[in-house]
Amino acid sequence: MKLAPVCLFAILCACPMFSCQVAKSPERKATQAPAKGAYFTGQYPNLFAELLGKSEGEVRQKLEEAFQQLFYGDDTTERVYYPVGRDMAYIKDVLHNDVRTEGMSYGMMIAVQLDRKGEFDRLWKWSKTYLQHKEGPRAGYFAWHASTDGRVLDLNAASDGEEWYVMALFFAAARWGNGQGIFNYRAEAQNILDAMLSKAEASDRRDVVTNMFNRENKLVVFVPSGEADDWTDPSYHLPHYYELWGRWADKNNAFWCEAAKASREFLKKAVHPKTGLAPDYARFDGSPFPGRWGGGHEHFQYDAWRVAMNVAVDYEWFAADPWEVEQSNRLLRFFHGQGVKTYLNLFTLDGRPFGNDHSPGLVAMNAVAALAATDEIRREFVQELWDLPIPSGPARYYDGMLYLLALLQVSGNFRIYDLLGSPVPECPR
Repeated sequence: MKLAPVCLFAILCACPMFSCQVAKSPERKATQAPAKGAYFTGQYPNLFAELLGKSEGEVRQKLEEAFQQLFYGDDTTERVYYPVGRDMAYIKDVLHNDVRTEGMSYGMMIAVQLDRKGEFDRLWKWSKTYLQHKEGPRAGYFAWHASTDGRVLDLNAASDGEEWYVMALFFAAARWGNGQGIFNYRAEAQNILDAMLSKAEASDRRDVVTNMFNRENKLVVFVPSGEADDWTDPSYHLPHYYELWGRWADKNNAFWCEAAKASREFLKKAVHPKTGLAPDYARFDGSPFPGRWGGGHEHFQYDAWRVAMNVAVDYEWFAADPWEVEQSNRLLRFFHGQGVKTYLNLFTLDGRPFGNDHSPGLVAMNAVAALAATDEIRREFVQELWDLPIPSGPARYYDGMLYLLALLQVSGNFRIYDLLGSPVPECPR
């Protein structure tokens, strides 16, 4: 059931993240970059206002409509969020008729950013009930893949799910405070972090569960199990999250700070120097990796779309490396050259297209790159996101989640909720 627009408008007006006025700031000049990121300044650019001249009301309504359709729209053509009983819910990959930790953790992050505690708690309880391993070598990890009735389809963890769970839980603790049991958000986040670094160091045996981060090179692994921990996925690299874990975690703080540094250096090696395209999978040295099971993952495919988001949000939050500006400019120039309204969705790293769609999810991720880019063409990519219809139909899960995340990020509403109340100048080393 959809909320009436007036009702939802009133709810969002009352939320701390929405103000009655647009806080406009001048557009950054192409030769300038912020001295500090939003973690230190508390300033989150609203590119819809700065570049497109949109009002606060227009931006708020855009977010309202997207959330309502994807969470409470038509069961068969619009929504991806499905309540279960009185206190649980799941995010459904409609195309594959299953539930994935990727979508569940994205849904939780969207909920905490929009101050939707009810939806957050429902998603978290479903995740804890059906996906998290309670005992054995996988204890603390989440089965990445389940049916909508909670039956686990694959015991293994996909590392990005755990990463997004941790960050969403930390933000929930800071924004809403901690409750009891599984709703002690901070304790739950810490338990997942502990699990990430408390397994076997490494192994090529499929029955051995390993750490989610390689202790030696400090990079996140593709799957923390057997041979699949021998490579990584560039879209799993979230240095801006690791920076916060280094400041907020109860232990291993220096490791998380070093992981942020290592991921930034890895991404420089993983993206193509001319196109800015990243592969789906890569070896730890940054070289593209096709995967052990086929699928052409040495190319720019669906996972890799998200690298643009991760690089740009890292720069927005921490401004740690001017390379992120160069990379974001490089990527947008490549896609601009392909035709900003018509570029395809799959490419070899040197820029040869082989996809056959102009995908909403990729349009959304490229718009987020505008947060770090300085080239004036960034406005066109922000406009494309603004004009994009809310994803619907069979492919609405992945496109829709990326679309909602992009709206939050580009509008300045993807924010750090600080557990400590004020920034810590340096990440502990």
